[in-house]
Order: sequence, then C-alpha cells, then structure tokens
Amino acid sequence: MNTMTRAASETGDPLLLTPGPLTTSRSVKQAMVHDWGSRDDGFIRINREVLARVAELADATQTHVTVPMQGSGTFAVEAMLTSFVPAGGKVALLVNGAYGHRAKKILDIARRAVVAIETAEDKPVDVAALDRLLAADKTVSHVFVVHCETTSGVLNPLEQVSATAARHGRALLIDAMSAFGAIPLSAKTIRFDAMAASSNKCLEGVPGLGFVLCRKEALAKCKGNATSLTLDLEDQWSAFERTGQYRFTPPIHVIVALHQAIAEHAAEGGVAGRGGRYSANCRILIEGMRALGFETLLPDALQAPIIVTFRMPTDPAFVFQAFYDKLKARGFIIYPGKLTVADSFRIGCIGRIGGDQMRLALQAVTEVLNELGVRQPLRRAA
Repeated sequence: MNTMTRAASETGDPLLLTPGPLTTSRSVKQAMVHDWGSRDDGFIRINREVLARVAELADATQTHVTVPMQGSGTFAVEAMLTSFVPAGGKVALLVNGAYGHRAKKILDIARRAVVAIETAEDKPVDVAALDRLLAADKTVSHVFVVHCETTSGVLNPLEQVSATAARHGRALLIDAMSAFGAIPLSAKTIRFDAMAASSNKCLEGVPGLGFVLCRKEALAKCKGNATSLTLDLEDQWSAFERTGQYRFTPPIHVIVALHQAIAEHAAEGGVAGRGGRYSANCRILIEGMRALGFETLLPDALQAPIIVTFRMPTDPAFVFQAFYDKLKARGFIIYPGKLTVADSFRIGCIGRIGGDQMRLALQAVTEVLNELGVRQPLRRAA
C-alpha cells in the first residue's frame, strides 16, 4: 500500500515554505506563554536587548539606533519613508517587483515626489540608470532599494547601489525585510540612513514588530517630517530616550519571542550560520526541482537563498490549486506567484527548516505530480 509523505514542525503544524510568516521553533513559541507588563522592568530590559542586538547584526552600534515600530514589516517601511523623506524631498525609487511598487504607493499617498527606475521582475535593479539619474537630477534627496525582492527572489546589488548614492551625496533607504539576519549587511561597508526589517523573516520570530535601523544624525533631522502620529520614527525614538517605553501599547509577546529568536540566531552562528543553512536549503530545493523538470525563473547568479520562483509547467494536467492543496495535505504550505512576467509559484527556503525537510518536500512534490498525472520532464518545448 502506498504511503503519503507527511511533514510537520516541532509543534505539529504544517511547514511554511514561504517568505514569512514562517515556521518557528518550539522555544520561540514557548516564550509567548507568559504575560508581561509593558512598563515592567523585566520587559523594558528585554526590549532594550532586542534593539541593541539588531544594531549589532548590522555592525551599526556606533552609528545607528534601532527604532521599533508596532505592526508588520510594511509598517516599518512606511514609517521609514514618511519619516526620513521631508515634504520637499524626492526619492529615486529602484523597482523590480511588488515591494518597490508598494514603496511608490506609500510615497504617492504621502505626497512625496518620486522618480521610479523600473526593471523587469527577473532582473536586478539598474545601477547605471541610477547613476545617470543622480547626475542629471540634483533635486533627488533619497534613494530607495529592496535588498532581496521576494516577488521573484532576486538579490539586488546593494553595495553598488550604496556606492552610487554615496558618490552623489544622496541618502540611502533600504527595505531589507527578507534578507536581514541571513544575508550580510554591514553599516561599515554599506552607507545607509535607514534600513527596515521585521521580526518574522530571517530572525525567525513571529509577526507583529517591524524595526528601522536609523543613522543617528539623520534621525535627529526627521522631526516634523512624518505624515502620521503612529508611524513617526523620530517621535518614537524620542519617547524611548525620555522614558525607555513605547508611546503606544507594544506587541509584548512578539518582542519576548524575538528576544528568544535572536538568542537562537546567535547560537546558530549569527548571519553566517543562518545564511549558510538557508543557502543549503536553497541548493537542495533547486537541484531537486530541476531534476523533476521544473524551471527556475532566475539564473543562479541572481538567486537569493530566501525564496525560489518556479515557472508554471505547461502540462494541462498541472493545476496549481490542486498542486497546492495536495502539498498542504502533506504538511507543506507554499506560495503562489506574484509576477507579471510569467506564470509562477514560489517555495521558501527560510524558517526553522533544514535539509531533511527540503528533501521531504521534494518527495512530496514527486508524489503530487504522479497523483495529478503530470508528465515528466516538465520543461517546455524549445
């Protein structure tokens, strides 16, 4: 009798092969079973340690401060853009996916001037075009880039973008949401005024807290820029300086869980250790899926070890919803595609998963293809 592959996390939940929220450890979940007062000395200490550790991960303790922002990662990105870009500012927006487009929508709603440099979703951002723009348009005050654009999984050339912005004397704002904690980003080599990330990506915490790593001198100049009360980074940090506390109720359990997650991140070897495991996951996934005939959207040189986009097979027996449902029944939750350039789906490499789980996922994919009657190989005719 045939047996169906099944997988589960440490707590018996499906494995989230997504770009976040993602599978977390039992001990991270366990950290949330206690109640804390937001003004309690114990919680204030934990929060202070979390903010300090975030800065350490970017080699930024001397130059930057970590300003937390209640909410998802997009809250942090909106807080960064609307706090750092003044009413008279102008942003050169590097766009190669949905998160660049989301940044443009934020800036448009905030009525900040924007000039977008857009490339296809399966290509990195255009640094040469940025160089030309900054040379020609002296009114541009800020440059915005997404480090890893999870629309496709492409890793953007952050060092080149940073060097170009610095050479022209413009401030750099980074959305590092899907990369921070696994792909190196050092304030000693990348000059940035602000970098946004969150609790529930490569740090392997749970959703609910964003944070922005802010250059101290630049943050001090942000007073009065914000377009909303709750997303005002300068006001949030000023309150911490005065009282050590949040202006409004913090997501206490999320922060305590992140404190535990960061300890586990350090125990794994920090950015290098976490990134190494994700890279191994990514390699196993790509090699296995290609062996089954699936095509990756990106060449290996552009692929970040965060999430992999696969082109949708043309075999009429392959129906994505059925593929998704059958994988979910086996304990694997993947992501639909988000591209305009190609029909696709995505499988994440991050979270509390390793090589054994990735190989099990490949076994489940093989079973599902057989159940659906999808022929192999899947490659499209040339």
